[in-house]
Amino acid sequence: MRRVRPPAMLALEDGSVFHGESVGADGESGGEVVFNTSLSGYQEILTDPSYKGQIVTMTATQIGNYGISRQDDEAEKPWVEGFIVREMSPIASNFRSDEALDHFLARTGVVAIEGIDTRAVTRKLREKGALRGVVSTTATDAATLVDRARTLPPMEGRDLVLEVTRRREQRWTQSTSKVEFLPELGHTGRIYDLVVVDYGAKWNILRNLTSVGFKVTVVPATTTADTILAKKPHAVFLSNGPGDPAAMTYAHKLAAGLLGKLPVLGICLGHQILGHAFGGKTFKLAFGHHGGNHPVMDLRTRKVEITAQNHGFAVDPELFERGEVEWTHKNLNDGSVEGMAHRKLPVMSVQYHPEAAPGPHDSLYLFREFRAVLDRAYG
Repeated sequence: MRRVRPPAMLALEDGSVFHGESVGADGESGGEVVFNTSLSGYQEILTDPSYKGQIVTMTATQIGNYGISRQDDEAEKPWVEGFIVREMSPIASNFRSDEALDHFLARTGVVAIEGIDTRAVTRKLREKGALRGVVSTTATDAATLVDRARTLPPMEGRDLVLEVTRRREQRWTQSTSKVEFLPELGHTGRIYDLVVVDYGAKWNILRNLTSVGFKVTVVPATTTADTILAKKPHAVFLSNGPGDPAAMTYAHKLAAGLLGKLPVLGICLGHQILGHAFGGKTFKLAFGHHGGNHPVMDLRTRKVEITAQNHGFAVDPELFERGEVEWTHKNLNDGSVEGMAHRKLPVMSVQYHPEAAPGPHDSLYLFREFRAVLDRAYG
């Protein structure tokens, strides 16, 4: 017999209101509403710090069928502002499962709603762009909830990194447990000291970096270039994270201070920060790229990779008119910038997530490619 759940409501700034049932914590939460096209990986999405400030709509019709496993966390807690699904699976069937998804959402304080037409929500976001919204289990007046959505701050201009970054330096030692199935993550030879600047780093990025032969030290987002250079690492990694990259001037300064002094790899927000450090700009995408099925072409080889993505901003391609930086990867859905490399310095970045888990493994070679950059630099 299906359990009766308390009512819940989703209100968007355009005046749309959707009625459903609560499948998470009691309360109310607001943020930018986006959609994610992944069929699985909901736990990784919930715990990805890049989703800070956002309410995630899953386009897959049923979510939660394999439950929650502690091994799959990407951070110490969920960071999403809210969660929207068409149907929450009444059964969690997997030998790795520690608890049901709805229990996890309730226990960790995530307000979530099921039973609404997620196709309608997604189409609205596709047509109008990402919208501010509020999910509530306590509101009774729809008009009031719409007004609350309209008063939320827009994502443009928001620095959310300072809310998700770690507060102190930490050594990371955990590697991926699946190297036997992913030969791209094996390594032989020298171990390189790598400083990871934590703008909201997913744990699987850190695992993969460790697995390809890096000794990883993670530092807070506000760490200066001088502090990092004093540690004398072999390279620096700029992580993923939430918010508007244009607002993070301290991060631009850090990245600019490393150019020409150390090899640098950036992923997602780290890629966008490098764009600013190179003298370029970023802009807000209409509804962002969120999912595990995005085609990207490596412009150097013409090879197409299926990638996992989670970002709402992109690097302005006008940067490449200067000639110092090469456009290396391109999104085949909308033509946006997905990767770049400096033509003279050992600096490279991608917008998508090569470490996706679960997700496509097409881009795992990038970690080995960066290691090869260090092999050449340090002989």
